[in-house]
Amino acid sequence: MPLAGSNTVLKEPGPKQRIASIDILRGLVMLIMAIDHVRDFFHYGHPEATDLAVTTPFLFFTRWITHFCAPTFVFLSGISAYLAGTRRTKNAIRAFLIKRGLWLIAIELIFITFAITFNPLYNVFVLQVIWAIGGSMVLLGLLSGASLPVIGTIGFILVFGHNVFDTWHVGLIDKTFAGKLLVSGQGFGEFWPFAPKRGFLLAYALLPWAGLMMIGYVFGSLYVKTYDAVKRRKILLYAGLGALALFFLFRYFNIYGDPAPWASQKTASLSIISFFNVTKYPPSLLYTCMTVGAALIVLSLTENVKNKFTGILYIYGNVPFFYYLCHWYLIRFTTVAVFFITGHNSSQIYNPHQGPIMFQPDDFGFSLGGVYLIWFCVIVILYFPCRWYSKYKQTHAKWWLSYI
Repeated sequence: MPLAGSNTVLKEPGPKQRIASIDILRGLVMLIMAIDHVRDFFHYGHPEATDLAVTTPFLFFTRWITHFCAPTFVFLSGISAYLAGTRRTKNAIRAFLIKRGLWLIAIELIFITFAITFNPLYNVFVLQVIWAIGGSMVLLGLLSGASLPVIGTIGFILVFGHNVFDTWHVGLIDKTFAGKLLVSGQGFGEFWPFAPKRGFLLAYALLPWAGLMMIGYVFGSLYVKTYDAVKRRKILLYAGLGALALFFLFRYFNIYGDPAPWASQKTASLSIISFFNVTKYPPSLLYTCMTVGAALIVLSLTENVKNKFTGILYIYGNVPFFYYLCHWYLIRFTTVAVFFITGHNSSQIYNPHQGPIMFQPDDFGFSLGGVYLIWFCVIVILYFPCRWYSKYKQTHAKWWLSYI
């Protein structure tokens, strides 16, 4: 992939460069992401959307569309990390990425874990997307002094090569906490205890996501001000089309890249679901190609698009971490309110079927239509604080704004 010219750095951080198309895409996936989180808490019965025995086309689509969120956000974080480096010395960007990564991990363990579980005893610490982004930033910070080809090569090896381990789950990879945390992480929600009735909920294996952030970091070189915009859009478009072509080719013939091959089913709709039902935990090569390929195309096609809808998306995408924290707490406080409004009582706060996640009795929730209605209300309510915080960031230069 052609890269931008030499990465000129300044002695002190300069004005932050905002790329409208990046914020628009980030805003879009942040809104879509909230569908899945609302569904997690409000969908009656919590049916497994990717289980072909129980899913429906509408339910599967509701889950499938949210697959694009985490990889797009991680990839864009890599781009943003590169752009942040153009305003700092090498030592400064290394320190910034490591500190921000550790900060995100702390936020995941303390604030997001509580938002998800509403369990003040912290019987479980959740390690999902913010942990993956934070850990990836730490690794990227340690590698930031290397050249772009080196970082890109490591990223491609991690993304393209980790599915080699799909049939090899032995030894340190499968039997140690570090192995599962870094590489394996088979499936979502594996519990790793570190004390009686206390442990980590492993959801995101670090290295595949770190590889994706490294690839995003390399693509960030296309966004320096001196790079030709027409050439950048072509590279993004062709890279996106190439990733999707690889997805369809490898997926159709079940060549490589996903531990769960697709197969013809008893109905055409189930066969289509089987084809697109790729593995997120950990993110398979084909999952990454499908999602990031589409994201690259959107980045290419929206670079010069400006209208009311993209303006709204830009607001959300300009304050992603602020939105992320707020949306979790809004969803969970809404869960508690609906819990009591619908006649449930304090004896039902804890449900042994839900483990450490509070306010989830078996008879709680709504149909998918109700889920979408709650989701729409959530994102509309959050628009106003996001707009306020976006304006605040644009008119203030406080150091902590880089961390929230």
